[in-house]
Amino acid sequence: MQIVKKKSRNIYLCSPKMVEGVSSLPMIQFSLIKNSIDYQDSDTLIFTSKQAIYYTQKLDKNWIKYPVITIGSATKKVALSFGANVIYQPENYYGEELAKGVLKHFKDRKLLYIRPKVVSFDSKRYLESQGIWIKEEIIYETTCVTHHNKELEQNSIIIFTSPSTIDCFFKNFKWRDDLTAVVIGDSTLKKLPLNVNAIVADTPTISSCIKKAKTL
Repeated sequence: MQIVKKKSRNIYLCSPKMVEGVSSLPMIQFSLIKNSIDYQDSDTLIFTSKQAIYYTQKLDKNWIKYPVITIGSATKKVALSFGANVIYQPENYYGEELAKGVLKHFKDRKLLYIRPKVVSFDSKRYLESQGIWIKEEIIYETTCVTHHNKELEQNSIIIFTSPSTIDCFFKNFKWRDDLTAVVIGDSTLKKLPLNVNAIVADTPTISSCIKKAKTL
């Protein structure tokens, strides 16, 4: 009896990052919108994305003098690669968890949150409401990539790495019943329409998303 090998499904990664073994379908792009950073009165920095660290390094290398609070292992890894003193990272990878951790451990710090133009959780508003000193430097923005007349392969898996990748995907494509979504975390999952068949990665990393997708 001849065994028919199951055809592997094509995997599209909706991230600017290119990864060998999956199809690149970038949905977002980043652009710098500031030319300086004001550290005045601050003593601790907050980063919730690795892109914010890359752009901060480009604008002003003095950021390395300050202790750093990060969210996510990828963000922490980038901060450490530049020699930063990372003093805190929450167990969970969500902005609300970070804000609660800061409230618990760093009430007396003067915080500078260096971030993109749009965020999924308003940490500044939450922390200020709890009496925490915090200011923001919005240094970059995320915009959609346009894919003209591109057709997605049948029975493909689409990996969404942030809520913004979902927003931009649906500006380019209509969802089909033969597609399956893999999402990086619960906040991203909440952005999907209810009719989308979706699976959450075991850990909120791109590598975990790809690993999950390859089991489907």
